[in-house]
Amino acid sequence: MKPTCTDAQNYGLNCMTMSRAHWQHYSHPADMGIRGFGASLEEAFEQAAMALTAIITDLKKVKPRQKVEIIYEEQDNELLFVGWLNALLYEMATRHMLFSRFELKIDDGHLSAKAWGQELDVEKHKPVVEVKAATYADLKVEQDKKGNWLAQCVVDV
Repeated sequence: MKPTCTDAQNYGLNCMTMSRAHWQHYSHPADMGIRGFGASLEEAFEQAAMALTAIITDLKKVKPRQKVEIIYEEQDNELLFVGWLNALLYEMATRHMLFSRFELKIDDGHLSAKAWGQELDVEKHKPVVEVKAATYADLKVEQDKKGNWLAQCVVDV
C-alpha cells in the first residue's frame, strides 16, 4: 500500500515527495541529515544507505560490481541503524569502495547485509565530501500507522 499525504505530513514532508521506498537528504545546521523510507525496516535502512553514498557522489556512477557482506548486532533499532551506517562507512574506508546496491535482512537485532559497489575512482566518481560517521543527532527509526518505516540521522561530513 502506497503512503498517503498524511504519512508524508507526519514526517514533516511535502506530499509530492512521498513514495513507498526512497531516500532524501535534509538540511542540518552543521552536517547533513539522511532519511530512508520503506515498506519494511530493511528497505528503510537500504534507502538510507543509498542516501549516504549520494552525499559522496552521484549514485548512478557507482556500478554494483563487487559484493561485500556486513553483519552487525544491536537490540535497539535506532542503535542498529547507526551501527549499520558506521559499518558501511568502515567498509568504504578500508576497501576504498563506494556502494550503490544493498540487500538487508534484520531478525531480532541481527542485521545481515550485502552491499554491492566498486572501487573508488576519483576521476569517475568525483567525490564531493567524506562522510566521517553516522551520529545519534536527530536519530529516529519508527513505523507509522500504515506500516511504513522511516530511518534517519545526521552524518558527520
